[in-house]
Amino acid sequence: MTSRPLAAKPSPKGRPKLGKSTYRFLSSEKRLSTTIESPSITKFPEVKVNAGLVKAPSAQALVASGLQKSYGRRRVVDGVTLHVEPGEVVGLLGANGAGKTTTFYMIIGLETPEAGRVHLADQEVTRLPMYLRARLGLGYLPQEPSVFRKMTAAENILAVLETMGLRRREQLKRVEELLEEFGIAHVRNTRGDSLSGGERRRTEIARALATEPQFILLDEPFAGIDPKAVDDIQSVILYLRNRGIGILITDHNVRETLGVTDRAYIMAEGKIFRSGAPRDLTEDAEVRRLYLGEKFRM
Repeated sequence: MTSRPLAAKPSPKGRPKLGKSTYRFLSSEKRLSTTIESPSITKFPEVKVNAGLVKAPSAQALVASGLQKSYGRRRVVDGVTLHVEPGEVVGLLGANGAGKTTTFYMIIGLETPEAGRVHLADQEVTRLPMYLRARLGLGYLPQEPSVFRKMTAAENILAVLETMGLRRREQLKRVEELLEEFGIAHVRNTRGDSLSGGERRRTEIARALATEPQFILLDEPFAGIDPKAVDDIQSVILYLRNRGIGILITDHNVRETLGVTDRAYIMAEGKIFRSGAPRDLTEDAEVRRLYLGEKFRM
């Protein structure tokens, strides 16, 4: 069974609320240094940031600054700084062991940094557990299937809404709105273990949006799926972006990720190795030599 297209109409609640303050952007721009500290191995001789003039993060951004994490004597994340704006899709990429997954987990709250901070719309959340970050607007979709298998698609969404203190009538109304919005109204009474891959993922995303997050972190959304499902997930990601939701993606599938991101960070040996727009990254000689490979094509 194929998934229906996303509903054209916007969410009934419109653009999600993004903190207490309105959209304030810092007017000043700063030029980043063309080099930052090199990793402690010789195969990465220089680290550059591809973007020339980079705007400072807005007051509404999700910002990680100076994150550090070690396991034993090994520093797996070493001073990582990145940010995601509302309505922006950002990739976090790197080879196995580069530190991207640990960085991702520190932002969402699955790992605690030894140093550095995480801010969500000017509010520090570094030490908060995942459930409190979720209440503040930070959503998360894990790589593993998270749909409740013995509950219907509608019941999956309702289970989240029941924790939000809404009246029953409002809960049921919101369930129907999300089912329609994500093209899964036709499987509202289908159990999770009988949904197709695309229907399951849409149900998970609809459930995540029940809490009206400002940002969503997607962990390996393109792992182990067929090309048709990739197109479906990419369309959902762009739809979320157009709703004003900021999205951070970590994935080993570089082509699929760069195909939907506005910009990306590439990590190596626990540091940011490159940062920029997808085209800048794929045309960068060092990125191709050390990460993508010379034959890589979008």
